[in-house]
Amino acid sequence: MSRIGKKLITLPAGVTVTNNDNVVTVTGPKGTLTKTFDKIITININGNEITCTRPNDEIKARSLHGTTRALLNSMVVGVSEGFKKELEIVGIGYRAAMRGENIVLNMGYSHEVVIKPEPGVKVTCTDATHVVVEGIDAQAVGQTAAVIRAVREPEPYKGKGIKYKGEFILRKEGKRAGKK
Repeated sequence: MSRIGKKLITLPAGVTVTNNDNVVTVTGPKGTLTKTFDKIITININGNEITCTRPNDEIKARSLHGTTRALLNSMVVGVSEGFKKELEIVGIGYRAAMRGENIVLNMGYSHEVVIKPEPGVKVTCTDATHVVVEGIDAQAVGQTAAVIRAVREPEPYKGKGIKYKGEFILRKEGKRAGKK
């Protein structure tokens, strides 16, 4: 039995969930999310608790059991608290700025990189080297942050690039380390 799939999802105050033939709509103080789930998994809403059950131990049912519960939990957390990813820009001359809804990155290329965030995601620059990505959909927030980070991933020698806040970059020694 899936350990994640067996866990109950407790709804916080102000969050409502409706299930219409495995099309689940979660509404909360931050917004509304709707997602269609596979009909193999049964989603039961009892008061302020949600449970997911599977009919048998076939491979497809087992693989969907924990995934369905995790996605439902992410939806509940998203509409009640929201998700947030913070990025840091390291390097001389590397900077970020906002241009309307889009973020403009100057990362040492001959051109500036303009990134349009996913729908429902808000990107802000607290200063030239810090970017905050916020939203209610965990997948959209993570995807937008990953696209921004992919513009110039941190390199292992000097650590320059875009990294997540708190991310540890394993540093390497240069070639001169072995010479005497």
